[in-house]
Amino acid sequence: MTFPLLSLIVFLPVAGAAVLMFLRNDDAVRWTALGVTILDLALCIAMLAGFDTTTHEMQFTERRPWVPALGITYALGIDGISALFVFLTALLGLICVLASWLAIERKVKAFMVSLLVMQALMLGVFCALDLFLFYVFWEAMLIPMYLIIGVWGGDGRVYAAFKFFLYTLAGSLLFLIGVIVLYFNGGETFDILALTAQDLPFRVQSWLFFAFLVAFAVKVPMVPVHTWLPDAHVQAPTAGSIILAGVLLKMGAYGFLRFSLPMLPEASMYYSTLMLALSALAIVYGGLLALAQDDLKKLVAYSSISHMGFVTLGIFALNLRGLEGGILQMFNHGVTTGALFLFVGLIYERTHTRSIADYGGLMKAAPVYTAFLALFTLSSMALPGTNSFIGELLVLSGGFAASLAAGSAAVFGALLGAAYLLGMYGKVALGPASVGGRYKIRDVNAREMAAILPLAVLVIWVGLYPKPFLNVIDVSVKHLLAHVQSKGSGQ
Repeated sequence: MTFPLLSLIVFLPVAGAAVLMFLRNDDAVRWTALGVTILDLALCIAMLAGFDTTTHEMQFTERRPWVPALGITYALGIDGISALFVFLTALLGLICVLASWLAIERKVKAFMVSLLVMQALMLGVFCALDLFLFYVFWEAMLIPMYLIIGVWGGDGRVYAAFKFFLYTLAGSLLFLIGVIVLYFNGGETFDILALTAQDLPFRVQSWLFFAFLVAFAVKVPMVPVHTWLPDAHVQAPTAGSIILAGVLLKMGAYGFLRFSLPMLPEASMYYSTLMLALSALAIVYGGLLALAQDDLKKLVAYSSISHMGFVTLGIFALNLRGLEGGILQMFNHGVTTGALFLFVGLIYERTHTRSIADYGGLMKAAPVYTAFLALFTLSSMALPGTNSFIGELLVLSGGFAASLAAGSAAVFGALLGAAYLLGMYGKVALGPASVGGRYKIRDVNAREMAAILPLAVLVIWVGLYPKPFLNVIDVSVKHLLAHVQSKGSGQ
């Protein structure tokens, strides 16, 4: 019997949440939550250290009967496509606890419980090898995220939480119908690996492709089902925004990688042109919307739509460079945009304004803050030497190989990104003294630095030496691509 490492990683936050229920002191709650997330991250690092990069097979697998009559099992495992996102989820969970240390002043216990339960469910999504189990984790995530936005968000939190819930629930219901259709057409099994090996008729694949497309597009989000995202980001507390940008958006793209491509290869190849067009639209439209924003959070939120367009472009380029770039860019986006939302939260705690027009002169008032903000801004722009450059270069290379028009749109989107990011940084850090001149703004403290430094290290590490990260995903991506090309050539 193998050591149940993945079960421990997934359910340790739940155990931590249960312990929090018996604590009455807010400081004890915070320290306990911090300890749980540190231990969970340590387990994920151990998992990565023991990960075999030479095989595409699922690793650290666990399988137990759950509902045998329906063929439902409790099955967990990871491969190169999911390993980095398990680590990213645990890392951002720790950062969310640090970011919420003083920002959350009421119902601290309930908030930390929601945060830990949310982390467990997100980890479960990336580890599940049973379709029913995956759906349970996928759907249950709505509840703690709804609470985090609706209880601890801004003035418009109820509307934003309700809109988020309705959009994602609508997509999830279509996904559920797709799961049922897949179950009956795939040999009456929920085993993800067994379903991947099935040869479904093209008509069934097409129907499932669009059912899954809606469900995953809402999560990414892709245009035109993106309108819930800015409201959710603006109203969510800092930790909620970090989770949304860093992990939740990745789950839509992960759905394409885990279900659409391997289970529906003919449909994925047949409709790849449509997906490339939708990706190009998201890149340009998201960039234009970001360029028009005066609210810091809205700017970063709309930039996420553009950046996730690069991810889906890479995925549906259906070539090695595009796929590897898309997956690496998913990871990079979680690091960089999670950091940007952290920085928006830090300055909002000090000034209680998110309007870019209210800022200026922050370089003198908070030099350490603005120095790290520059690093993450340059990363978001995909400057050479930062993590996003490697991913974006691979995506552009794969995108141009698949479609000249989509590749050209992506280049234009990258130029838009440079425009709105440099414009934002210039006004906030280098512009005439405004908030930075009128008020004494303290620079980042030790706790905030503890949240910033891991993300900064990853930006530089992936930017200068991406080989270990590409090694993790390489073999699994090659296997997935070979599977899609061999099974998708029938149409």
